[in-house]
Amino acid sequence: MRGVDGETEMKTLFPDIRPYRTEMLPVSHGHQLYLECSGSPEGIPVLVLHGGPGVGCSDKMRCFFDPERYHIIIFDQRGAGRSTPYADTEHNSSALILADIEQIRAHLGISRWVLFGGSFGATLALLYAQQCPEQVRGMILRGVFLGRAEDLDWLYRAGASRFFPEAWQRFIAPVGKRIGPDLIEDYYHLLRGENELAVVSAAKEWSRWESVNASFRPSVSAETYYMATHTAIAMARISTHFFRQQCFLRPNQIIAAASQLAGIPGFIVHGRYDMICPPEQAWALAQHWPDGELNLVREGGHSAFDVGLTDALIGATQKLALRLGSPESEA
Repeated sequence: MRGVDGETEMKTLFPDIRPYRTEMLPVSHGHQLYLECSGSPEGIPVLVLHGGPGVGCSDKMRCFFDPERYHIIIFDQRGAGRSTPYADTEHNSSALILADIEQIRAHLGISRWVLFGGSFGATLALLYAQQCPEQVRGMILRGVFLGRAEDLDWLYRAGASRFFPEAWQRFIAPVGKRIGPDLIEDYYHLLRGENELAVVSAAKEWSRWESVNASFRPSVSAETYYMATHTAIAMARISTHFFRQQCFLRPNQIIAAASQLAGIPGFIVHGRYDMICPPEQAWALAQHWPDGELNLVREGGHSAFDVGLTDALIGATQKLALRLGSPESEA
């Protein structure tokens, strides 16, 4: 636990590093994934799982880890970031991404690894750990998203809209102010129309709503990232594809299978004022994952780059490295 305010210096990101390996990895159905490795090849393998769905990985995601202790593996999920086909939703589902993760592990010759996931990346980390617990040494999860109907309703029906009413009115305007499943369905079709300008405009409104809710304090850099056309189109198309299918999950699937997480150590880092994924989701997970240590960050929202969350996440990567030791300790 952290002491009285001011007693401990906040942890900041490690310096920028370059990957020592990058490639495009062919997976099923014609998809190719951007894949990179950085840090120490002899370090603890950690797989970074980005959110969205469809937002892609930022280069800054490498900087949550001590590069001398971790082997940092980053990839852009199907259709996201630098992966191809760009913004494609054909043959794109939670199950297929889990298969991709296993293919990456085998391709890199990794026996067991740590999972570091935020938002939908936390969803994927949990699903993978429940499906392949023997391959997971530990997890660090941020902004937990359980993919339940009520979790989608918070952002697209009633919840966040009460905190940002002016942004909500702008968000629902392109779809005739319909909400909930209708809003997601209407955006899904709007984003696949033939009018390119209308598609770009709709994608940016979808991404703007995400950006408004993402940070504890307004962030120009976050808005710029989300509103870039390449990011906005991929995130909007892929997110609506997943959300209209309830992320391809059964009702309450993650909590119902939480017993599969037994024995996997980890940390749950969640902003107290997360407007995208309210902290009830992290709390619910913590009640069913006794090996997961919950940290509700008082001055934190959804973004990993909120100062409080960055501090907590880096603290978690350092604690987990000490707990796990070196890869050789598992031989």
